[in-house]
Amino acid sequence: MKTIFEKMFGQYRGLRRELYILFWGKAATNMGAMIWPMLTLILSNKLGMNAQEIAKITIAMGVVQFPANLLGGKLADCCNKKKLIIICDLVTVICYLTAAVLPVSMAQILLFFTAGIFQTMENPSYDALVADLSTAENREKAYSLMYLGLNLGIILSPTIGGILFENHLGLAYAIDGLTTLSSTILILLFIKDITPVKENQTIYEEAKETQSTWKILREQKVILFFLLCWSVYQFSYTQFNFLIPLNMEELYGGKGAVYFGLMTSLNGLIVIIGTPILTKCASSLSDTAKLLAGQLLVSTALSMYIFIQGIIPMYYISMILFTLGEIITTLGSYPYLTRRIPASHRGRISSLAHIFLAAAMYGSQWKIASILQAQTITTAWKFITAAGALGAILYLILIKTDQKTYPLLYPQKASKTN
Repeated sequence: MKTIFEKMFGQYRGLRRELYILFWGKAATNMGAMIWPMLTLILSNKLGMNAQEIAKITIAMGVVQFPANLLGGKLADCCNKKKLIIICDLVTVICYLTAAVLPVSMAQILLFFTAGIFQTMENPSYDALVADLSTAENREKAYSLMYLGLNLGIILSPTIGGILFENHLGLAYAIDGLTTLSSTILILLFIKDITPVKENQTIYEEAKETQSTWKILREQKVILFFLLCWSVYQFSYTQFNFLIPLNMEELYGGKGAVYFGLMTSLNGLIVIIGTPILTKCASSLSDTAKLLAGQLLVSTALSMYIFIQGIIPMYYISMILFTLGEIITTLGSYPYLTRRIPASHRGRISSLAHIFLAAAMYGSQWKIASILQAQTITTAWKFITAAGALGAILYLILIKTDQKTYPLLYPQKASKTN
């Protein structure tokens, strides 16, 4: 048993101490992540909104988050990332604890959205800090560890959230606030040194302090194409928290929240078991190969909903495939980005990536809500299947283009050419 544990988690040894603190911070925060997975159900079941009204609410949140993301990216590159994370977390805590004492209402939702804006603002700092504290060689493991921490926290929280959903929603908000506070205290007390790693960077990571973000992106158009590919993936992935819970509610009413909570907990459990295994097994694959594999798995899992309506065990089989695709995509996405952009612009380009993903998420919700207004839920799943196929084609194009643009990241291919 010890040998299996060491094989799975021993690969995370040797990282900087600060990364382990960020890992536990992620885990603590997400132990209380009960509201976001249930947001669609809160708006539909508690506040009586239809799919299109829900989409309008979430899109409005997204529009406000865009400038917050840009501001967060700029601040991440020019300010102390640790202090920025702590300030944003404290505002988030105040919003959650205030919402906890209010009745179920739009006031609660507005406080939740306000917390979301500040969490959005801190995301570029988190992403850039992980890159700063890791080398090109161990960066994939560093991001894998952060992803592991995130999901370690959400193994039980969605199931507990599903149980609290009917009569104790305020308690879910309170738990969200207190777990975020515990993460803030960890970061405040135990992260001391955030000096970026200087050695072992790829040539593409060399700082370009005097260049604007837009000039860098004009010179590296492949990055923009990658963001397009990632956005198409996100268009499909969004259905985890949008179309799936709506599907569960349509089939099972209030009990749908319990089924969806169990599915989300299964997602977290598979991530805990699967992330270390896939990190090790997929280490020889290029970032782009991982991205394509992730797209194919997620698309296959979601396309199953065309055929499995009402067959409860199949929801969990679909979730297993979905989660494997999610893990592989995570192992490829942020390492792909950080290995190809200047270290001086990590925060700003990370914030731009979050904007692309948010636009895809909210655009997806709007489109699916429009389909549900006029047609059946099966038609919506067919549309998502087509979007997944498009994503796979785009990633195939990216693989070819990326090899030509960043040949030093493909040493085996370069040696064959020579």
